[in-house]
Formats: sequence, structure tokens, C-alpha cells
Amino acid sequence: MATVHPSVAHDGHPDDTDLPEQLALVEEPPFRVPRDRADLHVFLQAALTLEHLTIPPYLTAMYTLRPGTNRPAFYEIRAVVLEEMLHMALVANVLNAVGGSPLVAHSRFVTGYPVRLPYSKERFPVALRHFGEKALETFLRIERPEYVAEPPGHPSVADDEGWTSIGQFYRTIGTGLVRLTEELGEEELFRGDPRRQLGPEHFYNSGGELFPVTGLASALEALRVITEQGEGVDRTVFDSDDRLFGEAREPAHYFRFDELRRERAYGPYDTPASGPTGPAVEVDWEAVDRIDPAAKAAHFPEGSAVRHAADCFNEAYAGLLCLLERAFTGEPERLGQTVPMMAELRRLAEGLYRNPHPDPAKRSRGLHASATYEPLFTRVGP
Repeated sequence: MATVHPSVAHDGHPDDTDLPEQLALVEEPPFRVPRDRADLHVFLQAALTLEHLTIPPYLTAMYTLRPGTNRPAFYEIRAVVLEEMLHMALVANVLNAVGGSPLVAHSRFVTGYPVRLPYSKERFPVALRHFGEKALETFLRIERPEYVAEPPGHPSVADDEGWTSIGQFYRTIGTGLVRLTEELGEEELFRGDPRRQLGPEHFYNSGGELFPVTGLASALEALRVITEQGEGVDRTVFDSDDRLFGEAREPAHYFRFDELRRERAYGPYDTPASGPTGPAVEVDWEAVDRIDPAAKAAHFPEGSAVRHAADCFNEAYAGLLCLLERAFTGEPERLGQTVPMMAELRRLAEGLYRNPHPDPAKRSRGLHASATYEPLFTRVGP
């Protein structure tokens, strides 16, 4: 018998607070293959922003799980978060290798939530939701394997006016790297300061491996790691970590989230068509602190303990962005310092989620206060 998830059975449940009609928008590069070095910098900076966009929603789902419960879900989401951070570092390596400078500690980098899913024809909202069916639906849409259209300029996309998938966007960056290598020469294109490159000694505890980008081959491999860890290899369930890094084969991000949704693990011979046939995955859909997915710090009363906690979280989040930018722009040893900062973010976030929402109407519906991921730009920049 199929399991009926509480969040599905009660689709109108009050924890499913409606989102505003107006969604934040991520600025997307022009629908074309990068034409020159400056254009390539724009595309890679956009990729860095895209990789970061997924992290706050994933962290929100993970941190709203009540302590001591849902350990399989916690570790599945944690594994994906670590790989998204790996992807950010790999994109930063590519951008540095071609003479760019990653921008992280700036208002233009930070995405407001709810946000429209970029590089997609769908107007699908990505919000900061507690763990549950709606959050998993969002994650599956972000990571969903799709037919990847050809880059702009190909006859098959002549009638398209914009991006159709994240995979197409990354394929376009790869095409631009190849073309500019042919036009400028590999040594000229990849002339960035090698001291800015991050390596395995700077990042650990994730699937895959962080490696320096020194030329076209390693740049294309970095893009391959990013796309295959998210969607899987060639219409399979699994990523390519076993082939690239000699690690155990693991389900790609989409299929990790699908395991939680279906409450069953994928076996070694399963396919996307077969679905998961492995051991059951225990999920307690009720052991969650429910939150308002459209919450802002300004919704909490000025001077209240909850508002102070939300501001402290956002200040710590700003500090993390500052640290990442320093790591990406010449101080690679700073990347290791993000580990204790992430632990502090978790402590602050979980403290918020344990507090009932200060608004009486929302509190009566079982909602809690929440981290809003709005960095305080007095520390981050204008």
C-alpha cells in the first residue's frame, strides 16, 4: 500500500502558507554563447550565483528537522549541500583560471526568496520551506534531469528566446570555453593567477573532489562534475564520482531527494524508469518545525527576541559570504574556516525554528519563526 504523506493528504494545511505573486528574479546572462573573455566572466559569475541559490532552501529543510529525528533525511540533504558548496568552489576555480574575480560578498550575488527558478521555462517558485512534500517537490524541480537543448545559435533552438534548462546553460559555458580556447589559445585564455586555485587540501567531506583548473580539460571536467552530481550520468540514477575520483557510486541529487519522497532507496541496478527498489527509508513527516516560506526579518517585531535572533543569523550569514569571497579571491586557506561558521549558522537557525511565530495568527496555525537569509549589507557591501 502506498504511504499517504501528511503534507499531501492535507494539501490545504495551514503550514502551506501562500507565496506572494511577485517573485524575486535572478538576472540571467544573454541567450548566447560567451563571445569573449569578459562575456565568459559574466556567465561564470552567473553560475556561481546559481549554485549558491539552492543552498539556503536545502539548509532550511535540513535545519527544520527536529533534533533526534529523520536522520536519513538530514544526512541525505547534508550530502547535497556539501556538493553544492563543492560546485561553488569549482565554478570559482574556473572563473579565476580565465582571469575573472568571483563576487560573493555583495548584494548582487544574494538571491531573495521566494525566487523564480532561473534557466527554466516554468515560473516555478523556490522558497525557504520546512522539510516536507512541498520542499522536496521544489528540490526535484531544481535538480530534475531533462533533455538538454543545444547551446544558443544551434538550428534546433533557433526559435527559442531564452534558456530552457540549467543543463543547457552549463553546456553553453562549455561551448564558450572551447571556442575561446580555439580563438585565443589555451595559455592565453587560462592565464589567471594559479595561487587563487582551490584544491583538495582546502575542501573535504563531500562527494567528489575539489581540484585546480589549469586549462580546458580541467575546466570542462569541473562543469561535468557539477552537472552529473546533480542530474546523474547519461540517464542513470548515479553520479560519476566513481569514474572521476575512484569513490563509491552515489545517487545524483535528484535521486537522493526522490528516495526521501518515495521513502525507499535506489538499488545498484535501479534506473530512473524502474524507480527505487532498495531498502525502505524512514521518514517522519510530522517531526518538523513548520515555518512561513515567505518570512522576512521585518515580519518579526522590532526589539523582540525573535527579531534579534533573525538579525544575528543574517549577520552570521553575511560573515560566511565574506569568508567565501576571501577564499575564492586569493586566500584559499579561508575555505576551511567556513566549517565552524556553518555550525554557528545551524545553531542560530535551529534556535529560531524552536520559537513559535510571534504573529498570533501564524502561531495559531502551528508556524514557527525562521531564518530568512537576508545578509546585513553593512558588513557585506552595498
